[in-house]
Amino acid sequence: MEITMLARLNNDHKHIAILLNILKVKYSRLEVGEAVNYNLIRDIVEYMQSYAEHSHHPLEDIIDSYYMAKYSPEARDEKLAKEHQKLTEFSASLMANLNLILSDVVVSREQLIIDLKSYVAEQEEHMVYENSTIFPLWSKMTDEEDWKNIQQECSLKLIDDPLFNDDDNVLFEELREYINSDDTD
Repeated sequence: MEITMLARLNNDHKHIAILLNILKVKYSRLEVGEAVNYNLIRDIVEYMQSYAEHSHHPLEDIIDSYYMAKYSPEARDEKLAKEHQKLTEFSASLMANLNLILSDVVVSREQLIIDLKSYVAEQEEHMVYENSTIFPLWSKMTDEEDWKNIQQECSLKLIDDPLFNDDDNVLFEELREYINSDDTD
């Protein structure tokens, strides 16, 4: 059970890294004055909002709360939950700007570049923190009963990844096609 939950979270991180790399390409192109597909950028942020913020991060919060309560109550720390909240605010702000752009409202290219760079940097720093500090702590929980309890608590937040799965879901179809192609726009 533990292996499954942590493997899922690690797999999510790999998928998120793919999307962050696409955003890096997009803001690099913006920096040199090239055109980019703003719909694709919005789809990435929308994916982060719909999946990472509503399933991935809540799962992490549940596991962290369980771990802290049972194994480290004296060191109770809300850092992870605070980072998740900060990332939610970042993506909401970025999404608002992208929606303005897609509605033909003028938004400073320079500001969008700064926002995209900050967003990517925050997401990457957050994943490094989780991969190097948080996940190794959780992997020390070896009691199968703990993981069954966590699984039960997580069941309400567990959703299938709407982008990186094998079903015929049309949500994020353009983004899925982009990832699977050699398209450079």
